[in-house]
Amino acid sequence: MNEDEKYMKKALHQARRAAALGEIPIGCVIVSSGKVIARAFNERLHKHSTLAHAEISAIDKASRKLGDWRLEGCTMYVTLEPCQMCAGALVQSRIDRVVIGTMNPKAGCAGSILNLLQMPEFNHQVEITTGVLQEECSAILQEFFKDLRVRIKEEKR
Repeated sequence: MNEDEKYMKKALHQARRAAALGEIPIGCVIVSSGKVIARAFNERLHKHSTLAHAEISAIDKASRKLGDWRLEGCTMYVTLEPCQMCAGALVQSRIDRVVIGTMNPKAGCAGSILNLLQMPEFNHQVEITTGVLQEECSAILQEFFKDLRVRIKEEKR
């Protein structure tokens, strides 16, 4: 197992924590100098907040851990391609690299719909690696939404 797979497995663990709470299973870790400095998962339902995405929470935790809003030298591992809000936060945080498990053709802003992370017009670009443990990252989301559709259908009865 390579380094990217090792840390993506940790992000998947965070996604499973989200799923256990009924949240969309997206997990994230941020690594600096070979150590995980922040972990997070989606908590929008529990926090009643649009901002409670895994990436935003992890960026906040990493910034507090390092005592700086700049996350230069850090890599984020996230199970699902970041949305426009999270992609913007990645650029703003000056994070060096993001490793993505599975892409999001409906809302992804790291290459699917557009690529906010590598726009030359911005003062910072983020290196992107995609497809790390893609099958596992995709499967946890597919299973969650399949179960959600069943629950909704049963509630309508």
